[in-house]
Amino acid sequence: MAESECKCCNKTKERSEAEYKSLIHRLNRIEGQVRGIRGMVERNAYCTDILVQSSAVTAAINAFNRELLSNHIRTCVAQDIRDGKDEVIDDLVATLQKMMK
Repeated sequence: MAESECKCCNKTKERSEAEYKSLIHRLNRIEGQVRGIRGMVERNAYCTDILVQSSAVTAAINAFNRELLSNHIRTCVAQDIRDGKDEVIDDLVATLQKMMK
């Protein structure tokens, strides 16, 4: 199990091994895609080719966000609601508003 800590709010989330591996795998792919785009810029690749790859990175980040958000709602949010911590709903709404900017 992997545990991460948010330094800004002192909250942690213990992730299953499967969730951890899936998120890290997605991030590794995104990192590789961004390095590929940097290489394209360094090689003076044509603008539209770079834009297509940049769009793929955006789609990959959106997929990462969807997976993380889904896991968050199913675990953290659901548990907090069961525990009577209704303020988690306001936190979720605020997070969704930030994501939609």
